[in-house]
Amino acid sequence: MKNKILIVEDQFVEANNLQMILERAGYEVCPIARSVSIALEIIEKEKPDLVLLDIFLKGKLTGIDLAKILQEQQIAFVYLSANSNKEILDAAKATKPYGFLVKPFREKDVLVTLDIANYLHENNLQSAIRQESQQAAKQSFPTTHFKDIIGKSRSLDLVLNHVQIVAPTNTSVLLLGESGTGKERIADAIHLHSSRKNKPLIKVNCAALPASLIESELFGHEKGAFTGATERRIGKFEQAQSGTIFLDEIGEMPLDLQVKLLRVLQEKEIERVGGRTTFKVDVRIIAATNRNLEKEVAEGRFRMDLYYRLNVFPIVMPQLRERKEDIPLLAQYFLEIYTRKIGKQITGLSDNVLEALVQYSWPGNIRELEHFIERAVLLTQTEMIQHVSIPVDVPKEEASLKNPQDIKSMEEMEREHILWVLEQCNGKVFGPGGAAELLKVPVSTLNSRMKKLGIEKENFFSINKS
Repeated sequence: MKNKILIVEDQFVEANNLQMILERAGYEVCPIARSVSIALEIIEKEKPDLVLLDIFLKGKLTGIDLAKILQEQQIAFVYLSANSNKEILDAAKATKPYGFLVKPFREKDVLVTLDIANYLHENNLQSAIRQESQQAAKQSFPTTHFKDIIGKSRSLDLVLNHVQIVAPTNTSVLLLGESGTGKERIADAIHLHSSRKNKPLIKVNCAALPASLIESELFGHEKGAFTGATERRIGKFEQAQSGTIFLDEIGEMPLDLQVKLLRVLQEKEIERVGGRTTFKVDVRIIAATNRNLEKEVAEGRFRMDLYYRLNVFPIVMPQLRERKEDIPLLAQYFLEIYTRKIGKQITGLSDNVLEALVQYSWPGNIRELEHFIERAVLLTQTEMIQHVSIPVDVPKEEASLKNPQDIKSMEEMEREHILWVLEQCNGKVFGPGGAAELLKVPVSTLNSRMKKLGIEKENFFSINKS
């Protein structure tokens, strides 16, 4: 017999449906509670291992009120919800549930959510016991198990432990975090440590595709489906059959397409644009976003039901400024990559450079650090990187007091940045070590921007020679 479950739900049909799902799966189910007061009486007598808890209950006390009591008693709980606004969602999240289940309930979603909730709750209890007996005790999952994921910080260790938990399952994963924090590499790690590792991993950047093309890109199209559709095209979901699809920047997906993605999650089937036949697909979904999806839901730009479907197992990526102990390791890692790639003999970074790197806040996170090290390798002519130009962080207090009239326009900032890069390159625009290479833009684009911003190559050269 599996764990004992209490259902707290005042809708008879939904409560009865849940009970049947749980009993078929071998769970012991307590008598159903239709209010908080009844639930408290059952909890006292039955001592359930986990509670399935409706957020909205009739009576003075809500599911959130009961959740706070369950927290104190260290009883795991999963919320049941059909709808919610941001205020309610924030209040629910503050109670630290082990998951959300969206009405109407699908048996597979219920059972997967319970498996994850039980696993996480057991880990939390064990962790609490270890912390009481050993102050420094902690379970870690060595980063050496993951290719190209560098670091030893506790925050990264927590992410990799979550990868270890979720990778062997078929559960959808939602990666949350700022741009440049490494969400794509975590998606790679989840796929490579899953049973689907020998099947395709298909990646789609939802922000890089025009809204008119996303549906065709994801689901494919039939010949003649629209102007220019001269042949049948297989979409990304069909390409990912039996494997994994990584939907990056999912927060950019148009609302009308969100409905169709929800259908794929629920029904496990797709239909090509212009087609009439549905195709079953066996695809694991990993989604990522740098947006606050709860805010997007509250403001009507992201469907709540899709959010809940994707948010079965969220992983929050830490910002680089939260894992400063990893910065020297990452810097050395990128240094080795780009010295090999560019063909230079640079052995390391000086102590003062490393200190400057650690002190900087890195708003672009790991991606910004990588680009910074690449530029430093290109510009350094010695065996050690001794001097680098790192942007200065402006304190928030100072920034808030700055006169708006002193704020530079985007064009002024762009002009100054291009001039600075040209100075580092001794005026060289194209070719190895040229400004176009450092800025990662085509030479024609750089020349066009220089012309628009009034940067004359002849004037620049004459200034440097004088």
